[in-house]
Amino acid sequence: MALRLSSVRERAESFISRLREEVSGVGYILGFLLGGFTALVVVLLVLSLGINSVARWNALRVASPNGAAQVQNDEARDNLLIVSVGENNEAQGFMAVRFDPKTDSIFGVAIPESAFLEIPGRGFEQASASWEVGESVSLDMVSNFIGVPFLSYITVSPDTYTKILTDQSFASVPEGTLDTNLTQDAVTRFTELFDTTLSEDVAVVPLPVKPISLGEQTFFEPRRDEIADLLKTWWGVEIEDQQAATRVIVYNGSGVPGIAGIAAQQLIRGGVRVVDTKNADRFDYAATSIIVQNGPVTNGHQVAEVLGAGEVIEQPADQRVADVVVIIGKDYRPPSLPSE
Repeated sequence: MALRLSSVRERAESFISRLREEVSGVGYILGFLLGGFTALVVVLLVLSLGINSVARWNALRVASPNGAAQVQNDEARDNLLIVSVGENNEAQGFMAVRFDPKTDSIFGVAIPESAFLEIPGRGFEQASASWEVGESVSLDMVSNFIGVPFLSYITVSPDTYTKILTDQSFASVPEGTLDTNLTQDAVTRFTELFDTTLSEDVAVVPLPVKPISLGEQTFFEPRRDEIADLLKTWWGVEIEDQQAATRVIVYNGSGVPGIAGIAAQQLIRGGVRVVDTKNADRFDYAATSIIVQNGPVTNGHQVAEVLGAGEVIEQPADQRVADVVVIIGKDYRPPSLPSE
């Protein structure tokens, strides 16, 4: 056992060492943690937090059963998005959390608000921008990024959010919850889980990111390669499977405000990976076009089935960003999405 713990600690320290080498000082740290701390305190806090939480993650990984979990909607009941919100309801951090009923453990990935993620209807922007659009957009953003469905959220104060990270415990969440879309039964269930799960059975780690400077602002690109093992162990998601998933770009060709984002949300919930949303070259498309540029034509039929509209057209292209391009026309009828 001592040898195993030593190995875990070495892997954890190696992980944090790589993070320190690959990011520019406190740039990543300030993007990950909340404001209100001095730079020095933040540095010490995150380095300590990172080593401890990643070591705990590796230890829990050893105890976790082998094999990927089935990614199905009914498993969304074990997933929860915890959002840190400020006084003006601005998002200051997103924590994707999963309760593992097989090991009675709680895992989490803390996503900086400045991380660049695909936001349905807006393209690649800071994660915090999704909250400005609405809760369901943030849920779909995280679902698209992680590769499993997130249907439920709670909001907490920055202090409660930070306490989860520093204490590696969710005990403060029940009293610190500000808002949620959970049913009362689900609230009762998660309250019991948060109250009874021991700290040694909790692992929350920062999302590894690479800082990108654009003018005077610094944004953060998620390091998917760094979280491959984590996604596989906690959510049963293989990076290779995500790369093999049908990649779609959605264009608004009807001129209806926000329609590309709505279609993107529908596709994400249908198991399709959305890589971008944009406006088309014009807004007078009468019919929805589903253009298959890479892969089998069945990819296009899958998209058409999810959307409930669209003519599938094969049009091979050299680009490797997306497999299917969707141009939303005036014939598209969006589903009823959760109200904000």
